[in-house]
Amino acid sequence: MKLAHAARRTASALAVGAMSLGLLTVTSGSAQAVANCSGNVSVYGTLADGRLTYTAIAPNTGDRLRTLIGPDLGFTPKAMATLNFNTVLVTSTTGALYRVDVQTNDSALALAGVEKIWDSGWTFDQMTYDGAGHLYGTVDGQLHQYVVSQAKPQGSQHIAQHKVIDTGFVLKTLAAAGDDRLVASTADGRLLSYKINGVNDWDRSILKADGWSAVDSLVSPGGGLYYGRTNGGMYWYHDVDPTDGDGDDVAYHPNDPVDASGWTQTLLSANAGNCAYVPPAPPASVQGGQISRSEVLVRAKNWYSRNVQYSQSATAVDINGDDYYRTDCSGFVSMAWHLNSSLTTQTLPGVSTQIAKSALKPGDALNYSSTHVVLFAGWKDQAAGTFYYYSEGSPSSDMNYNVANVNSGTIDSHPASAYVALRYDKIVSG
Repeated sequence: MKLAHAARRTASALAVGAMSLGLLTVTSGSAQAVANCSGNVSVYGTLADGRLTYTAIAPNTGDRLRTLIGPDLGFTPKAMATLNFNTVLVTSTTGALYRVDVQTNDSALALAGVEKIWDSGWTFDQMTYDGAGHLYGTVDGQLHQYVVSQAKPQGSQHIAQHKVIDTGFVLKTLAAAGDDRLVASTADGRLLSYKINGVNDWDRSILKADGWSAVDSLVSPGGGLYYGRTNGGMYWYHDVDPTDGDGDDVAYHPNDPVDASGWTQTLLSANAGNCAYVPPAPPASVQGGQISRSEVLVRAKNWYSRNVQYSQSATAVDINGDDYYRTDCSGFVSMAWHLNSSLTTQTLPGVSTQIAKSALKPGDALNYSSTHVVLFAGWKDQAAGTFYYYSEGSPSSDMNYNVANVNSGTIDSHPASAYVALRYDKIVSG
């Protein structure tokens, strides 16, 4: 097990009891991550005999501080979701929903009560709470959403507004990564992120195309921290920006797990309100210099919100009020990239590199030389090829924000097959 030095003495007595239950294994080493957390990561679980467990993990090092074992819940658990530090929702194999109130999880795990708040109908295979009022569950490939209005819900008056978001959510694991943001793994090894916008409206990105098939439980306290159990070991990961749908910035700590083995709980659930993602403020760009992806989108949104009128001869000022760019499609992309001048669809490749369409990230462009160019704003469903984009479209449409497919159909009325993906040579993460 990994115990922080400050907690070694206070945890030693508890560790002896926990080790006898096969929950802990000694490992060594340390790593560092950065997370904006209000306290330690709280992970609840249930053992095969129905007892509740609690584990505290230091968010920035992955060190497990303590593991506590509480009483038998009195029913056979099926799915669970942590609402807050001392409130857990757990379903039974008979479809009932229980609220488990934790009295303390400091030096011992004691319950204030276990209350059945729903008699039947809760048959979810997986359940998670996003820390911002939304409870999610999956069953038969459907994703369901509820609004939770109280910290200690009593029943339908506090868990209401049920919606079936959509079908097609065939997932091996499910966790909440933030407000209406989910992270999940699949049986074929993909790691996915979702942004839920409403019924039949959600965005999906592929964080990792493979390598996650052995993960049988996934939890997140928010803030880009993920914890995945593999073969009984608990491993931790840090997504530098959990909102960008990009898995290239997910840091792994394979040689510094929370524990190399011993996590035998049948269910695991983290308090998604522990941590939050606070985007850093990247330095503002100068004309012709490096620019962050987030600033590219801010600059693009400014012209979109102003609905700058299309013209191949007129110019408009950028968000800083300093630089002017031609108000056609390539002038718009030049403005978004903060170039020295307004380039054309023929000359934009001179300041960028062609990439695979599947590798597109926010702030990149799709260019149809001598014809049109649009700014890639993010994936709607990366697996399906659908994406969001900004464009200075035409004299009749002016500024646009639309959805298209990189592989088929049209993008701003031009064949998708005619476009190539470009990445500005001076664009940086952030």
